[in-house]
This record gives sequence, structure tokens and C-alpha cells, in this order.
Amino acid sequence: MKTMGVIFSNIYDSSLAELTSIRTVASLPFGGRYRQIDFVLSNMSNSGIYNIGLITKYNYRSLMDHLGSCADWDLNRKNEGLVILPPFASGNMGVYKGKLEALYSAIQFLDNPNYDYVVVSDSTVLCNIDIRPAIKQHAESGADVTIICNVEPDRDKKHPLVMDVTRSGKINNILINSKPDEKSVVGMGMFIFSRELLVKAVSECYAKGLVHLERDFLQAAFNTKRLKISAYLFDGLVLRSESIVTYYENNMALLSKDVRDRLFLKKRPIYTKVRDEIPTYYGEGNEVEDCLLADGCEIYGKVQKSVLFRGVKVSKGAKIKDSIIM
Repeated sequence: MKTMGVIFSNIYDSSLAELTSIRTVASLPFGGRYRQIDFVLSNMSNSGIYNIGLITKYNYRSLMDHLGSCADWDLNRKNEGLVILPPFASGNMGVYKGKLEALYSAIQFLDNPNYDYVVVSDSTVLCNIDIRPAIKQHAESGADVTIICNVEPDRDKKHPLVMDVTRSGKINNILINSKPDEKSVVGMGMFIFSRELLVKAVSECYAKGLVHLERDFLQAAFNTKRLKISAYLFDGLVLRSESIVTYYENNMALLSKDVRDRLFLKKRPIYTKVRDEIPTYYGEGNEVEDCLLADGCEIYGKVQKSVLFRGVKVSKGAKIKDSIIM
């Protein structure tokens, strides 16, 4: 069961406004020392997926600088590894409008007969998941598509994909941009496709002018019963930074030891670019309370309930509270 991966780097850029004015959502700093793409890359690498296509749209200079040779994720390989898929690379389309068009821009990458399955994922999914059991379930069930779902979603807000699912993974209903009730689960922006089916479906959808993966393909295929779609239920912690508000909330959530323990597992590390910086220096008279500080910081002032990234200097007399300082 050889599996390849595809990651979207720009899908939610517009909803993060100024935070993504010079970078992709995938390269958005998170948790003091990480970038958001570190989580999905680490999940795939830890799950034995080493042939990964990264679909880009614009503003991907900082993303490429962060990834470098991809050695930190064990993806600097001779025959596999990470492949950057910029717009216009296929020579037959412009900048994409949705996930289906984005996948069509990667059709040459996907058309590889050496692989049976494709894991497709957003780069806003912040979780620690072993994808291998989901791939195994997908293969054994004979499903055309498996949607990886979060069983403990935020039920007070709308989600792109909401489903009524039985314990066996059978989907009874699919809703778009809806609030889940107590029995519903939500899609995590991660999907497993049979590779041949995905290539065929993406080509057909593009020819019909369809652009949205969840609405135009998955929901439509479910309603017409054209495809067998199943769900894989994931009971771990899932954070999704799809807006400025959720980005702030997710960073602040890391101040909780319980959240950090559920997100950063010793058996499945989250890798990032190693910079070998000196530890944070706490100067005379500093006050630090309930904070997450990266390497290379200098603290002389007062910092409370905040996340500080690498190289931040807090001068004497400065007061920072409930903030994210990049």
C-alpha cells in the first residue's frame, strides 16, 4: 500500500489577512518555534509517507526558506522527498481558485503508477496523528475516499465539512459550512483517496469548471452515491488556524501543559527547522509568568501569558500581556 501525499499551502490565506500578506498560511509561525506546515509534514514523515507534493500559489519564498533541503523531516531523499508545485508548473492553467483546481495543477505529480493511495491535507491542521491506521482502514473498507474526522470539534462554530457518522465509519449525511450537533463529527481537512480515482475525478471536475473539493466533489458524490465515502475517527487533539481569531486562540492554548502534552508526543515528534540558537536569557529584574518563550530571546521586562518567538528582546520597563510577539 504505497502512499503519496499532497499539501495545500495557500488555501486559507485570505482569511488570515495581514498575517499572510508576505507568506503562505503554511509558513505562518506557530507556538514560538514552529511553522504550521511542520505538523502535517511531520505527520506524513512519521507515517512513512515520503513522496509529498506541496502545492503553492504565491508568497512562498519564506516557505521555501524554512523547508530548505527538508532534511529536518527526513525528506531529502534520492528517489522521493518533497516536491514544490508552484502555479503554472503544468503549463495548462493559471492560479487556482479552489482545491480541485489546485489538484489539477499537480496532476502530473499525481499520475504516478508506483503509488496506490494519496493523502491530501490542508496545512492549517495542527495535530499529531499516525496516518497508517487510517490508510489501512481505507484499504480494507474498499472505500474510494476516506475523510479523517475530529470527534471532539468546537460545536459553537461552523466547519467546512460536518458529517453524521456511525462508529463503523459509515457516513449518513454530509453538510457544508455548518455547526455540528452533539452526534456529529467534522472533517479535519485531511483525506485519503485511491490515486487512480483521484486523477480521474480531478480531471473530470476541472473540465466541468468545478473548483471546490468538499462541495463540488465530495458532497455531490455522496448525494448521488457515485462513490463509496467512509470516515476515519480521530480522537486526539486537533487545532485549526483558519482565521486570525483561531490563530491567536491556538497559540494561547499552548500555554496549557495538557494541550502541549497532547500535541507534542515523544513517540511521534513534530520536527522543524533547526537553528541552533542560544537559550533564552533572563536579565536582572525580569518578570515572566505563564509564557512560552523560544530560544534566543532576551527578557529584561515583564511578560505575562504570552508567546514569544525566536530572537525577541523585551527591554527593561516594557510590559507584555496576552500577546504573540513574532
